[in-house]
Amino acid sequence: MYYLYHIPGKKIGVTRNLNHRVTLIQGYKENEYEVLEQSDDINYISDREIELQKSYGYKVDIKKYKNLFNQMKINATEQTSTFPCPVNKLKGRLMDNIGLKWETPQGYKFIINKEYISWIMANVKSSMYNDGRSYIYNKAFYEAFFNPTHTPDTTVERFDLIRSWAAERGIYQTGNSHTQYVKLMEEAGELAQALLKRDKPEIQDAIGDMVVVLTNLAYQEGFEIEDCIDAAYTEIAVRTGKMINGTFVKDAN
Repeated sequence: MYYLYHIPGKKIGVTRNLNHRVTLIQGYKENEYEVLEQSDDINYISDREIELQKSYGYKVDIKKYKNLFNQMKINATEQTSTFPCPVNKLKGRLMDNIGLKWETPQGYKFIINKEYISWIMANVKSSMYNDGRSYIYNKAFYEAFFNPTHTPDTTVERFDLIRSWAAERGIYQTGNSHTQYVKLMEEAGELAQALLKRDKPEIQDAIGDMVVVLTNLAYQEGFEIEDCIDAAYTEIAVRTGKMINGTFVKDAN
């Protein structure tokens, strides 16, 4: 996620890490700057930064934010596509290179976008020859998304659709996580009423609404709902306990 921040009277800039860039490096506390916009599209946020720097009358950057990063060079062989960075830094590099295209020797034509990044991060492997490099298998990537007979992962696409819907309606630009939390409590109240009434359609609708709100709340806090779910599952997967009065109670550590 890229944040377009404003230090009143000083500057407008872009960063992926507000605490590190604005607070630790530049010395400004949270109440001394504001986030004007946020987006996962580096092209949009780079153009918007220049536009707002001009409109606010600040010094305009010589280079756009996206041009501060060298385009990633992907080495494609018959079997694999290798990225010039370790796994723990790959997601950030991929986000900086959204829209990058490459072709493999057998003719597979690939491109980086947000949905594909999720798959790459779930399937990437560290190079056994160089721990500063990582790779994916071309055929697996092709079969997952580019084969004409591919059946889309609708779960991933649905979350992307929710985020696109919210962005189009200005929820991310003008709203905040506090209002989303209030909305979540409202939806939880509707779910409670539906459960008491045993109204199945309303139960389904309320659960769906809560998922939408949680997706937007996660996004506004710099997360993706998919990552939140994965983190939660990683924790509960090894959790032990027992059912007590209809509730799962985890064992004490």
